[in-house]
Amino acid sequence: MSIDLKTLNLQRTALVLCDLQNDFLHPEGAYGRSGITSPEISLVPGRMVGVTDAMRDVGCPIVSTHFTLVPGRNGEPLISDHLKAVRPFLKKGDFQSGGWGHDLFDLLNPVNAKIEKVAFSAFYMSRLEWYLRKINVDTLIFSGIVTNGGVASTLRDAHVRDFSTILLADGCAAFDIHTHNTAIKALEPVTTITTCAEFISGIAT
Repeated sequence: MSIDLKTLNLQRTALVLCDLQNDFLHPEGAYGRSGITSPEISLVPGRMVGVTDAMRDVGCPIVSTHFTLVPGRNGEPLISDHLKAVRPFLKKGDFQSGGWGHDLFDLLNPVNAKIEKVAFSAFYMSRLEWYLRKINVDTLIFSGIVTNGGVASTLRDAHVRDFSTILLADGCAAFDIHTHNTAIKALEPVTTITTCAEFISGIAT
């Protein structure tokens, strides 16, 4: 499927930044302290600055989704078993709402809305769809990490909710390039795929 950027209704379009948080990206965040990163992931915020600037210039809202670990009764985070198995370093305070690590990577601020999420899809048990409907948005531009996780899950969820979608292929990343490329290829039937530069050029007035 394909959306013509030249005819895109910018008044009904929003940019979604998936999980570009300090705890994922900053060297002092939860993942950085544990040495879990990749060159591809670290490049995403810099690539997205031009896109966020372009969206602000044309008056399009920017929505940031935030992976969240909710504290349990004893203050320790409630972590799904599958996540605990692959990320045993996650601890109290990591990805906690209101904390520095939970917040958007500063290079990409400010945004119009920050949406907490507790699963791969930012639509699951959140106010994301309610917010987007209230501001009359029906087209979403996707960026973020990881391509095969939060990005793919949220984009597919948007598709089944009848949002039109555009995926910025170099505006997202995974922990290895093969996984990223496989995820991009798998999303081709449900979204328009472009690059950050092509998108900026396409919406230029």
